[in-house]
Amino acid sequence: MEAMDMAGLAGELKDLVGRILDEAKRQGATAAEVSVTDDAGLAVKVRNRELETVEFTHDRGFGITVFDGQRKGSASTSDASEDAVRGTVRAALNIARFTEEDPCNGLAAAELMARELPELDLYHPWPLDVPEAERRALETEAAAFDHDARITNSEGAEVSSHRSCSVYGNSHDFVEALQGTRHSVSVSVIAEEGSRMQNDYWYTMGRVADALDDHQAVGRRAAERAVARLGVRPVATGQHPVLFDPQMASGLVGHLIGAISGGALYRKASWLLDSLGRKVMPSSMSLVENPHLTRGIASTPFDGDGVATRAKAFVEEGVVASYVLGNYAAKRLDMVTTGNAGGVFNLEVQTERKPVQELMREMGTGLMVTHLMGQGINRVTGDYSRGASGIWIENGEPVHAVDEVTIAANLADVYRNIVAAGDDVDRRGVIHVGSLLVDGMTVAAS
Repeated sequence: MEAMDMAGLAGELKDLVGRILDEAKRQGATAAEVSVTDDAGLAVKVRNRELETVEFTHDRGFGITVFDGQRKGSASTSDASEDAVRGTVRAALNIARFTEEDPCNGLAAAELMARELPELDLYHPWPLDVPEAERRALETEAAAFDHDARITNSEGAEVSSHRSCSVYGNSHDFVEALQGTRHSVSVSVIAEEGSRMQNDYWYTMGRVADALDDHQAVGRRAAERAVARLGVRPVATGQHPVLFDPQMASGLVGHLIGAISGGALYRKASWLLDSLGRKVMPSSMSLVENPHLTRGIASTPFDGDGVATRAKAFVEEGVVASYVLGNYAAKRLDMVTTGNAGGVFNLEVQTERKPVQELMREMGTGLMVTHLMGQGINRVTGDYSRGASGIWIENGEPVHAVDEVTIAANLADVYRNIVAAGDDVDRRGVIHVGSLLVDGMTVAAS
């Protein structure tokens, strides 16, 4: 889609949001907010060297939240006709009028709205057609098959390109649009040796197609990961260092962010209640958000409440410096929103980074975790116990694959016992972090 077309689409959606807000006011709402999203994309999947699916998508929907004093109601629809808008607003107001008053309901303060939007360079369309997408997907899968004879089957390779235009508006005369693209190549393959079979995957993703990793390299990486999981051998139960690879480390950091997020805090469902000013990580480590990162996957000038986003540290030199708050949670906690309705945006783990080989030498003997299973996390106590698989390290060198073990500790100890971080930072998601080496977790054999 051309930039001019996107500008026209943004204008159309902003007009729609304005009409809905006017209708909400006409029907008696004391305040309202509206979000509209128009998504379109192409995804082509192949499997075992043959085309499997071609999917074109184009979806539009909008959600309306209205306030009747401090009562709140929400409704959604995909129909933008005048009758549908009136009916959806009416439904939201009917819900509001039958709900209990909540003194924390309402819009964020007008002065917090994002009135000046930075240029984030998020929109880069890819003129991708079906034949080209199929060719790349086939080459991605073929690269995996050709890399190692032990790759005997495939769960599919996919090439996709999507664009979105979203508009948020509310009764503070705030109506703004955000446009972006997201492109990806992924593949999942199965390795077989004797009676043993293991699968694994890899992918590349970004705002700009030309900045994606080479698609054939993606296939080879998936093959390497699947083959590395063969040759599983048992390990003895005990206390060992655990090295989380970047994908698993991202989830680990995510658990900490969840524990200092407003929803968990006001519900008292967090092991980090009243933790502002508390040391939770090594002094050498900070968790810093940069929502205005150019071309960032999670970049945005405003959050889900329309509040201007800004760079900030949630953990600074190991100490909790800020909670993660949207407007409602902030009011529940008698605090001010941090502009994080919808979560964190481009969170970076800032610390000294070392090559992964150096981290393995530092750990000596222990487990490198490449996959985690289950949801064994007690968010109130911080107790952590999850199924894991990965690579066993001895004398700083990988020696064999490990499967169906359990790693366990309390998260408070896990974060305090991070002793080193890798330079293999994964920037494909919301949390940017390399491998993390944790000293002393229980590794239990099945």
